Amino acid sequence: MTSATTDFATFAEQAAALDAGAVTAVRLTETALARAHASQPVLNAFRRLRDEEALAEAAEADRRRDRGDRAPLLGIPVAIKDDIDLAGLPTAFGCPGEFPAATTDAPAVARLKQAGAVLIGKTNTPELGQWPYTEGPAFGATRNPWQPAYTPGGSSGGSAAAVAAGIVAAALGSDGAGSVRIPAAWTGLVGIKTQRGRIPTGGELFHGLTVLGPLARTVADAATLLDVTAGTGTAFRSAARREPGRLRIGLSTRIPFTATKTQLDPVVESALRSTAEHLAGLGHEIVPVEPGYGLIGLTFLPRSLTGVRDWTRRVPERAALDPRTRANAHHGGLLAGPALKLARALEPVLRRRIGAVFGDVDVLLTPTTATPPPAVGSFDGLSGWQTDQTMIAACPYAWPWNVLGWPGVNVPAGQTADGLPLGVQLLGPSHAEERLISVAAQLEEVQRWPERQPARAW
Repeated sequence: MTSATTDFATFAEQAAALDAGAVTAVRLTETALARAHASQPVLNAFRRLRDEEALAEAAEADRRRDRGDRAPLLGIPVAIKDDIDLAGLPTAFGCPGEFPAATTDAPAVARLKQAGAVLIGKTNTPELGQWPYTEGPAFGATRNPWQPAYTPGGSSGGSAAAVAAGIVAAALGSDGAGSVRIPAAWTGLVGIKTQRGRIPTGGELFHGLTVLGPLARTVADAATLLDVTAGTGTAFRSAARREPGRLRIGLSTRIPFTATKTQLDPVVESALRSTAEHLAGLGHEIVPVEPGYGLIGLTFLPRSLTGVRDWTRRVPERAALDPRTRANAHHGGLLAGPALKLARALEPVLRRRIGAVFGDVDVLLTPTTATPPPAVGSFDGLSGWQTDQTMIAACPYAWPWNVLGWPGVNVPAGQTADGLPLGVQLLGPSHAEERLISVAAQLEEVQRWPERQPARAW
C-alpha cells in the first residue's frame, strides 16, 4: 500500500503517487469509498455516497492521465456539502423529504470536475445550515472523529468529519455564520471563509451572508481547493508558500453584540493567547484591539431568516421540518421587506466602522468559538429561543465577517485536556485571503497540526 492510500494523505502526496504510477485514481477512490462506508455507522458524515459514479470518474481520470493530462486534482477524491448542486443527486440541505435530482452542476462543482476531482459524495448538514451542530431527523447525528460523543460542529459538519477522519484530504463546505470555520475549529482543520464572490455560487446565497469554502488538514490543501473552485490558477497555493512579511496583528477577545449572555471559555482564551505567542515568535507584532462591532447583529437576522424562508419554499415536505426551522421561516417572512432592505443598506457603514481596525493592524486574531465542542444531543428538545441562546453562547465570534463579506481562516490551536480540538481565526479586510493564507501556513510550520490525528483510522 502506498502512502497515497494510507490515512491522512494530502493532495500533494496523492498527486505525486499518481504521477509516479504508484497508484491509480481508481485505487484512491476505492480506498476513500471504503473508509467512508466503514465510518458511516459511527461518524455519519455523508448524506449520499456515489460509489458507481465516483469509480467511473476515477477510471476516466486514469485515462486522462494516460493521455498526459495533469489537471490539478486529476483522480483525487473530494467531498462536497449537501447544499451544493451535483447533477444526478438531490440537494436536500439537511432536510427530510424526496427532493428532485439536480439537473446541472453548481459552478464550483463544474470546476472541480474540470480539474479532475473525483466526487465521492455529499456530506451532512443541519436543516438549511442553521446551527453549529450537524444533527437532524432526516439523517441522525454526525459525530466528531476525535471523540464521537461530541459534535464536529456545523453547519459544514459532515465535510469536517470526512476530512478529519482521513476519508478525503479536503472537502467543500459553505459559511453563512461561521459554518466552515466553526467545524474546522472543532475538528482540528484549516477552514477558509472566502471573500464574497470569490467562488461562484450561481446566485446570491442567504442575501449575501453565505459563501463556499474549503476544509482541509493542511493550508496547502485548502489553498489548492480554493484555487480550483475560484478559478485563480495557483494564486492561493503560491500564497501558502510565501512569507507574509512582518505584520501587525490585532488580538481581540471582544464578543460582538449578541443580546444574550456570552463569555469566553478560559481554555479557548488560553489557546488564543498561545497562538498569539507563536505569531510573535515568527516576528509579528501583536497588539490588543477592539473592533467597533456596534449593533451589527441587528443586520444579520433579517438576511439569515429571510434566507431560511426562501429555502423552505423548495422543501417538498415542509410539515416534516424541525419546528425551529418553520418558526425561523415565519420570522423571515416578517423581516423580508423594509428590515431586509435596511440591513443591506447598512453594510457599507459597517464595513467602514469595523474596517477602521485595519488602519491600525494588518490581520485580526480572534477566537473562532467561545467554547470547545458540545456533546451530541446538547440541542435536543430546546425551544427556538433556547437553541439561539445556546448557539450564540458557543459561537458568537464568526458571523460578523459574513455580514461584511470579508475573508477569514480558522487554524487549529491545540486541544482541551480531554483531547477535543480548538481553533482561532485570522480575519482580514476585503480580498485579503492571500495574506491570511500566508500567515496560516507560517503557523502550520511551527505548530505542525497535520501531525495530530484522531486515534482511530476509519
